[in-house]
Amino acid sequence: MTEVRPRPARRWAGDKRGIWVRWSLRAGLAAGAVFMLTPFLLMALAAVTPDRRLKPGSVSLSGFTLDNFRQAWHDVDWPALYLHTVVVVIVVFAAQVLTSLPAGYALARLRFRNRRLSFWTVMLCLAIPPQVTGIPVFYALSKVNLLDSYTALVLPSVGSAFGIFLFRQFVLSLPQSVFDAARLDRVGPVAMVWRIVLPNVRPALAAFAVFTVVGHWNDLYWPSMLLRSDQVATVPYGIARYAAPESLSTYGTQMAAATLATLPLLIFFLLVQRQLVRGIALTNGGE
Repeated sequence: MTEVRPRPARRWAGDKRGIWVRWSLRAGLAAGAVFMLTPFLLMALAAVTPDRRLKPGSVSLSGFTLDNFRQAWHDVDWPALYLHTVVVVIVVFAAQVLTSLPAGYALARLRFRNRRLSFWTVMLCLAIPPQVTGIPVFYALSKVNLLDSYTALVLPSVGSAFGIFLFRQFVLSLPQSVFDAARLDRVGPVAMVWRIVLPNVRPALAAFAVFTVVGHWNDLYWPSMLLRSDQVATVPYGIARYAAPESLSTYGTQMAAATLATLPLLIFFLLVQRQLVRGIALTNGGE
């Protein structure tokens, strides 16, 4: 008859400690999610609350109305704002991929003089805020009469140091054998980028798309500096003008307008959330 041995106390203590760690992490993540989502919940509640029951800084759970959305949609040309913003976001994303992907591949896999200096120059660019270059960019665009146009909104963001760094790290995570096999097939550097690298960096491309879309959809700095009218006004620019004191818009309609501005981003994020997580998780290459 086989003797049944009791589980060692140390192992049981370790399992119990692991359970507490997991539940503590889950509780912390849940608390962080609630903290992050509370402003959006308050915004949505304020957007559907009648103005007579709504005061700045407080919301009411009683009553429900869509009048704020109707008024905000009537006051703002939302189709034009959406169209302008989508055009800017798509063009900026395409331009950044065309410039950042080859640069990231070169820094990751090519051997050239001052390669390390080039990499640290890119890292230095990550630390420079756009406000530092705001005045020179404004002066240059005004001299060539490009203000208040799509070109003015796109040109300052054609290059992306973050995109170069992201693609470099992802290319470093790809097996060297992939590039060796391509070179044996006489694939040149340009074809290597678009025929070999691009199909293999789709997770990183999805993650970069999320960062680019969110960043430029919410960008107010460049539009407020480079635009002079509503001719190519983006969503943040239109919201800022709508919420200005001289616009006389109510608190509820302002929250409804903010909800309309956020809704396309929420839908976009839900569509690409898996690719975003996978892209961030796999971007862990090293020298």
